[in-house]
Amino acid sequence: MAASFIPDFRLMWYLEELRRKEFVKFKELIRQEAWNRGLPPITGSEIRNVKRQGFAGLLKERYGEQQAWDLALSIFPKLNRKDLCEKAARESAIHAYRAHVKEKFSRLWCRESFTEVQGCFDQTITQEEGASLEDYFTPRAARKPHTVVLHGVPRIGKTRLLTKLMLAWSDGRLYRDRFSFVFYFCCRELKQLTATSLVGLISRERPDCIPITEIVAQPERLLFIIDSFEELCCTLSEPESELCSDWREERPVKTVLGSLLRRKILPEAALLLAVMPERPPGLQNILEHPNMQVLTGFQQSHRKQYFCCLFEDRGQALEAFSLVRDNEQLFTMCRVPLLCWMVGTCLKQELERGRDLAATCCRISSVFLSYVFNLFTPKDAHCPSQQDRDQLKALCSLAAEGMWTDTWVFGEEELGRNGIADADIPTLLDLKVFRKYSESVRAYSFIHMCLQEFYAAMFYLLDSPGGHPSPAVGCTEALLLTFLKKEKSSWVFVGSFLMGLLRESEQQKLDALFGSQRSRAVEPQLRGYLRSLTEQEDFLQQMEFPLLFYGLFEMQSDAFASQVMRGLRGVHLPIRENADLAVSAYCLKYCSNLREVCFQVSNVFEEERGLEPMSCHASLWWHQICSVLTTNEHLRLVRVSESVLSRCTLMSLCYELRQPRCPLQTLEISDLCVSGEIRILFEVLTSNPNLRNLTLTCTNLSHKDELVLCSTLTHPVCHIEQLLLRNSSFSSEGCRVLSFVLLRNNKLKVLDLSGNELEEGMPALCEALGHPDCTLQHLVLSLPPSPRLANCQLTEHCAQHFSEALLRNTHLSLLDLSGNALKDEGLAVLCEALRQPTCSLQSLRLRSCSITPRGCPDLASVLTSNPNLRSLELGGNYIRDAGAALLSRALPHPQCCLSNLSLDSCQLTGACCQYVASAIASSQTLHVLDLRGNVLGPSGVMLLCAAGRHPGCSLRTLRMSGDSPWISVVNKDGSSGVVSIFVGD
Repeated sequence: MAASFIPDFRLMWYLEELRRKEFVKFKELIRQEAWNRGLPPITGSEIRNVKRQGFAGLLKERYGEQQAWDLALSIFPKLNRKDLCEKAARESAIHAYRAHVKEKFSRLWCRESFTEVQGCFDQTITQEEGASLEDYFTPRAARKPHTVVLHGVPRIGKTRLLTKLMLAWSDGRLYRDRFSFVFYFCCRELKQLTATSLVGLISRERPDCIPITEIVAQPERLLFIIDSFEELCCTLSEPESELCSDWREERPVKTVLGSLLRRKILPEAALLLAVMPERPPGLQNILEHPNMQVLTGFQQSHRKQYFCCLFEDRGQALEAFSLVRDNEQLFTMCRVPLLCWMVGTCLKQELERGRDLAATCCRISSVFLSYVFNLFTPKDAHCPSQQDRDQLKALCSLAAEGMWTDTWVFGEEELGRNGIADADIPTLLDLKVFRKYSESVRAYSFIHMCLQEFYAAMFYLLDSPGGHPSPAVGCTEALLLTFLKKEKSSWVFVGSFLMGLLRESEQQKLDALFGSQRSRAVEPQLRGYLRSLTEQEDFLQQMEFPLLFYGLFEMQSDAFASQVMRGLRGVHLPIRENADLAVSAYCLKYCSNLREVCFQVSNVFEEERGLEPMSCHASLWWHQICSVLTTNEHLRLVRVSESVLSRCTLMSLCYELRQPRCPLQTLEISDLCVSGEIRILFEVLTSNPNLRNLTLTCTNLSHKDELVLCSTLTHPVCHIEQLLLRNSSFSSEGCRVLSFVLLRNNKLKVLDLSGNELEEGMPALCEALGHPDCTLQHLVLSLPPSPRLANCQLTEHCAQHFSEALLRNTHLSLLDLSGNALKDEGLAVLCEALRQPTCSLQSLRLRSCSITPRGCPDLASVLTSNPNLRSLELGGNYIRDAGAALLSRALPHPQCCLSNLSLDSCQLTGACCQYVASAIASSQTLHVLDLRGNVLGPSGVMLLCAAGRHPGCSLRTLRMSGDSPWISVVNKDGSSGVVSIFVGD
């Protein structure tokens, strides 16, 4: 075995492991071995009384560290200390591998380190990074977090961080006592392999001198890092039978890594997986107890520090940083280290050339164009040479092809087809236009996907794309259509860049960059097509509004934005960062005909939770966004969902809602988290006379909130007609207070309390329902459709209260108790009231209420005695064939006026179809029958279809489960389309 360098303190540790007699013998054997090797001798007097520490020092002084260790290593077998030999072998292997890792990843860093600034942001791992990486594998529960998933958008710095991790581990500064071996697998490299094994993957990374048995001897001390996992397009959804458990078995790379990640190979090993978000989907549920981490790139302090390191003059650095900070989109983009380097480099070059940084920083398209212009134009020149122009045009052509073919890595064929020769590659690498994709193949990529998108956008402003050598490249109109409809998920900026380049200032710079090679006729054609797109109603329904908004923001043309936005009737705005705020505020002021606005606000107004402070402009932008509530006279609906608002931002929203000139009629709020008190929202109900409908779903209300809301609802100025409080933590105590509202507010017509635990509050609520002053028409106390919501926990004991209320209430037309365990006993009590002809209820929903065939005689008696009931929904109950037969016999009764019956998923079979068919043929009032989710069989379906042809059939829609599409049933009289039979789920 090749010896490796171990310092003298390590040798001293081995000597401490020797027993006293072994140490005495060790000293004698060392003397003999030194003599045999012809080394300077050690005298008996030198070793007679020397201690272990002194002897280790003597050996180091006499022979040097390496030779002293070689001597000691040859003696351990003679002492029969196999354990020390094995330990020494492991440490030698580890040291050799660490040296290999340091050499390999130092080369990789030099190749990839565009963003490095000497003495700052270099390959040395920071204290903050080291603490985070150590924390990734710190146990938080009884079991260790073996698997860590590091999410991050492309080029956010995942590979950069992992490279620093490998270098820090090789130096002993990270995971020193935790992992003996750390292996880095790059999926960009591995996807070239056809078949391999885990041994094969390890062997690619280790020097030949390290035995594989030494590596896997302690699997709990192994860390496998898998980078760029999305490159394999692996779903990790293979059946377990297709995975392998033998680390020596050769299988496809996907299978080997999938088996490792799913703990079929070396389950004790630790794993660190670096991957793009949601690639593959559902990753968190596939892996075993993963520790999910998100890499967010440079924080605000990092970006400022980076600018100060990049610029030699601190004043210039702070000036440039301030301008970038004022452009939220540009500042957000600088979270990505490589783009931060690109922006900083561009502004530094602009300063050197005496240009106005403020004009450059206005838009991201301007920054990118300035960067490319400086890249291809000599410092003292006004335009590139013809050779550089040709090269630039070839790059634009290559980028456009890549966008349409979803290609981000280009080989010799793609390069040659677009006019890039082998001789051009070194120049493009030196210019940092390209980066080498991997060591093993001749392939290249643009240094960032954003830059490829920008070059592709420029391609469409050169000339008509019809002459492109690749037929996959679409026309300009197709590009805009594909971008705005988000038909390609990888297209992030190309449409915004294209629209931003239409500005006159950018057109002039493009003229200088490309000269006579470009056509100015492209620009007005683009404007005209974009305007026509936004006038098409079908397109507006498919469009991603933020993409259009960002494009208009890049153009900064007030007249054009006004033309485009004037036709919009509804917008959906996901606001996840300050840039979204700025863009939405700009575009919404041109929306003069909005009917509907939907907001999703997250990760923006979090200054009260100790995160980065909110931008000084953010509150102004939010106020401008909220002002749309008072500037659009046609606005009727605002929906705020899955949002986090601070107290100040909620107050801004409420301020606009309170204005009498706010025409809003419906306000829907769901999944809202407020750092302050949500009850300030209720003040709107007494200030805005136009508001008629209020929805609060999945938004927790305290008891004080309930009291304030109920007090507001009794105010004479409150005009709320529909109140939906689904899963809002509304309590039984609140229910008692709400009962007073039902007596005093004759405007409230619809009340939905689904998903709240209300059983104890039902007596008071039902008492109010039975009062003559209660004018409520619809009451919903059901299980909402979302699986995370609960029912109202009403049982058969509540039935008596509802029964008494129904006997006295003349206004209630709909009652929904779906999802509550009423059972047959509760149903019987309820039916006592429903049987009375004076009961005015028209629609009853009892889905999934644990009703069996024993409850069906009561329901049948209701159908034959109460002509007011028009709709009955019983889906999800255990009605079975016997119950269906009872109900079917009641349907043709003269007193039965039922028009809608739902028996979906009621465990029906073909045995009941003769009774149902008879009801279909003879009922004069039944129009809709839902039988989906039941196994009726071919003969049963034929019976039902035949009944639909009966001349006395009044049915219009019949729904059943099956594999056939819509069927048109022809009546005996020859008329068609009388019954629509839907066969599907």
